[in-house]
Amino acid sequence: MQYPESLDRLSRELSRLPGIGKKTALRLAFGILRYTPEEAANLAEAIRQVKERIHHCNICHGFTDLGTCSVCINQMRNQRLICVVEQPNNVFQIERSRVYQGVYHVLLGALSPLEGIGPDQLQIRSLRKRLEKDGADELILATNPTVQGEATAGFLQSELVDLVPQITRLARGLPAGGDLEYVDEITLQEAFSGRRGWHD
Repeated sequence: MQYPESLDRLSRELSRLPGIGKKTALRLAFGILRYTPEEAANLAEAIRQVKERIHHCNICHGFTDLGTCSVCINQMRNQRLICVVEQPNNVFQIERSRVYQGVYHVLLGALSPLEGIGPDQLQIRSLRKRLEKDGADELILATNPTVQGEATAGFLQSELVDLVPQITRLARGLPAGGDLEYVDEITLQEAFSGRRGWHD
């Protein structure tokens, strides 16, 4: 038996979300079918609002509904300590650990020549300009411990070594091939406290 076209379309759209397979998407679609019209309208409105209101911070490129995110404008944060991550969701993961009091720079990806992602497709030029303008005491490279993340960290180290006195990498407590999004808070705390110099 075929699913009704509208249900099939909803399931297909949900399956495009990260980590959602066909079975989970279908289960979610059936869940939405049980919504009241008001609940369904609220969900649709929430999706519309997030797409309209959330954009990239004009300094770090993390997510914000303001021009500048709450971390970048917080003068209680150490503005001379910059943690470089791949994606905006990595910022939220690190913030939940409460181990870090500096600021961030989001690359919006990682180097991946096979996918056509080179330095010009990432927020590397803006990081260089930021360092040239404001300086920093330490740059923490917190890219994911994947092949692409390691390549990105190596590239950043070689490109920015003349602009910042100390470049460090998170400790190896992070699982190889993993993603910061799925790392628990204790592991993140240990990775930050055990961060090492690039050649250590």
